[in-house]
Amino acid sequence: MADVLLPFPEERIDYRKIGRGDNFLRGFPEELREVAMQKPYLAAYLTALPIDEIGIPDFYPKPDRSLGKLERRNLIYPIRKGNFVHIYPDELSERDYYVVIEPTLGINLNGISREIELKLLDMAEEIGETAEEDREKVFMESLDKILTSKSSKNGKSKDRRLKVTPLEMEAVRYTTKRDKIGVGALDPLLNDEFIEDISCSGIGPIFLEHKLFDSLKTSIVFSNHEQLDDFVVWLGERIKQPVTLRNPIVDSVLPDGSRINIVYGRDITKRGSNFTIRKFAEEPLNILKLIDFGGITSTMAAYLWLAIEDDLNVFVSGETASGKTTLLNALTTFIKPDAKIVTIEDTPELQVPQENWLREVVKNMGADDQGASVTMFDLLKAALRQRPNRIMIGEIRGEEGNIAFGAMQTGHGVMATFHASSVEKLIQRLTGAPILVPKTYVPNLDLVVIQMAVRGPKGNTLRRILSINEIVDYDPSTNSFSYITAFRWRPDDDTFEFPAYMNSFLLEEKVARMRGYTEQNKRKIYDDLNKRARILEKLGAQKIGGFKELFNIMTEARRQGLID
Repeated sequence: MADVLLPFPEERIDYRKIGRGDNFLRGFPEELREVAMQKPYLAAYLTALPIDEIGIPDFYPKPDRSLGKLERRNLIYPIRKGNFVHIYPDELSERDYYVVIEPTLGINLNGISREIELKLLDMAEEIGETAEEDREKVFMESLDKILTSKSSKNGKSKDRRLKVTPLEMEAVRYTTKRDKIGVGALDPLLNDEFIEDISCSGIGPIFLEHKLFDSLKTSIVFSNHEQLDDFVVWLGERIKQPVTLRNPIVDSVLPDGSRINIVYGRDITKRGSNFTIRKFAEEPLNILKLIDFGGITSTMAAYLWLAIEDDLNVFVSGETASGKTTLLNALTTFIKPDAKIVTIEDTPELQVPQENWLREVVKNMGADDQGASVTMFDLLKAALRQRPNRIMIGEIRGEEGNIAFGAMQTGHGVMATFHASSVEKLIQRLTGAPILVPKTYVPNLDLVVIQMAVRGPKGNTLRRILSINEIVDYDPSTNSFSYITAFRWRPDDDTFEFPAYMNSFLLEEKVARMRGYTEQNKRKIYDDLNKRARILEKLGAQKIGGFKELFNIMTEARRQGLID
């Protein structure tokens, strides 16, 4: 496993400093003191901090995005499973520390870990036959048979169980759950809802991308190649995708749904084994949250609502980690509630609130696997026979793009993400190898949303829609495409403009026609647009935070005729 390297000497952690009452925590925020009195490892950590160097940390039981505006970060917040995180300032680096505060802090288990492991091996057959959902319970019962607390009044002289202190008992139970049921040192990181990406680039600390504090370096460190290699081999076995010198690259999914890429060994990567994890959000952000974060306006969302509700074809395009999948997930709320939807992905990330949803995932076969692979191309061809109202593709990369545009021509609404930073580059990739979509097919794509990660005024990372573009036509005589930029982001003041207002090809020539407007009154579609924008603003004012909650409210509004 990895080492934990604190930004101050670990020898400073001394549980003997924790006395009765909370006088030893004088000066810390009252709420933090109260929590620390219940969590000895947090109290021990706080008493070890070099307060004269970094100051007293603030405590935030429920962090929010406003913390991203802090110029200097020195704060503690709780994460799942009883752990805490300290965003520890590093004045000498561009990255602050992300310190995990867990029950193992300052507890030396080296003397008993081997004995516990051997005794658990004796119970391996019993544990191995346990269903996945019961494993934690069985492991804890096994530890009760192995360990007893030194302070236990029920201890008998003939009791052969290992005697440990209460602090050691808590640490052992924690590490057993973390390492036997979770994913080891990475488990606390996966339990933090504010982490987006986790990456190990070789020997050294694990880095992460934080939703509030951008790039951070963690206190979790790999000290040498052997330690790192052992960990990635263990991790591959944990997710049932072994990595070997023969099969050194693995793309898979962690138990919580997060996407992971592992590269093993120094033969193909000079810095040694590495891995990258894209965190899986248990519940997607709804469109109201994205409006609140400033990534999109209510008018832009209403515009996309009209387009998606009428089954137009939409690509969300941008670079890696720009928020494409987040936006695509949020837009699914606008699909009609009775629609049949098929999602096709290489890694399951899309989440759809509609009930009639078929979720299909690529099957990749490793070198040692038996059977046939199932590609995006195969799944997309099969989807056309399933009569969906809407096909959603996690990301178009290859020949499946041809099938997607064929589906558009036969009346299937298609939504997908794509890697391209502009409309021009998107068209170049679509019409070039290996996708090779005929140029005359490209205008079947109605909308291209360009989504990017940009730097805000204070240097923080922001996700913004750079533009929403309407594909108009292809002229074979000049070999050129025409498109209209409906919305555009203004970087100078972080606002959006609507140059296509009262001049939108998509709204006037497509959406208005579908809704029965004539040539004479087609501009009434802008009244529909403004009405939907006001609806979203009112819902936003009600602080509706849930993805499914928003969908249910909008479904009920449709039922009552409040939404045309």
